[in-house]
Amino acid sequence: MPVLGFGVYQNYDARTSCLEAFKAGYRHVDSAQMYRNEAAVGEAVRESGINRSDLFITTKCASRSHGYESTLSGVDESLSKLQFDYIDLFLIHDPLSGSEKRLATYKALQECKTAGKIRTVGVSNYNVKHLEEIRNAGYDLPAVNQIELHPFCQQKPIVEYCLKNSIVVQAYCPIIRGKMDHEVFNSISVKHNHDPAQVLIRWSLQKGFVPLPKSATPSRIHSNAQVFDFELDADDMARIDALDQGKQGAISWNPVDAD
Repeated sequence: MPVLGFGVYQNYDARTSCLEAFKAGYRHVDSAQMYRNEAAVGEAVRESGINRSDLFITTKCASRSHGYESTLSGVDESLSKLQFDYIDLFLIHDPLSGSEKRLATYKALQECKTAGKIRTVGVSNYNVKHLEEIRNAGYDLPAVNQIELHPFCQQKPIVEYCLKNSIVVQAYCPIIRGKMDHEVFNSISVKHNHDPAQVLIRWSLQKGFVPLPKSATPSRIHSNAQVFDFELDADDMARIDALDQGKQGAISWNPVDAD
C-alpha cells in the first residue's frame, strides 16, 4: 500500500481529479460505494495507461448495505462499476449497523478475499470495541482501520490498539478540511518553507499513518504530494501533538462510538 493516498469523497469529477493525481505521482485512490464515483475512478485508471498492478484502489460498503448477502452482491457491484478483476482494499465503511450485521459483513468480505475478488479486508471508523468484536468472533483482525485523524482529533486509544496489533492506520481529513489557520501550523510552515497542508500531511506520515488528502484543485493535488523532501523535527512534532482536543476536535461524522 502506498503511504500516501488520494481521497475522492464529495468529488463529482473524480475521473479528472484521479488523472491529475496520477500525474502528481499518487498510486493509491480511496473511494467508496457511498461516494458514487467508483465508475469514474475505474475510468481514470484505464485512461491513465498505468498498469493496474501498480495502483492501489480502495472502496467501502456503508452500514445501509451491511449484511452477508448484500455485501457479497455489493462487492460484485463495485467490481462491475470499477470494471476491475479485483479490489486492493475493501473496507467496512462504518460500524453503525450493529454487531450482528457488522460480523456478517466481515465474514462476506473474508470470503470475497478467498475468492480473489478482494486483496485486503479492512474497516473504517472502528473503535477498539469493534475491533475486539472481530477478534472475539474468531476472525483475523482487519489489515487496516481508516479513521478521522489529524492534530485536533488524534484518536489515541484507537491508534495505540491498531499499532499494537499491526493494523495499518489510514487518516481521513488529514488536512482538517482546509481549517489550517493555526499559529503552530503557520510557524512550522514558514520554518520549513512548505505550506500548512504539507506540514499536516508530513506529521501524519511521521506518525506512521497513511494520510488520504483530498482536493479537486490541480495545484493542491500536486502540492499535497510534495511531502517527501523535508522532515519535521522532534520539536515540530511535539508542538503539533500538543494540539489534540480528543473527540471535541473531530470535524466529520466520526462514528467511532456506535454501539
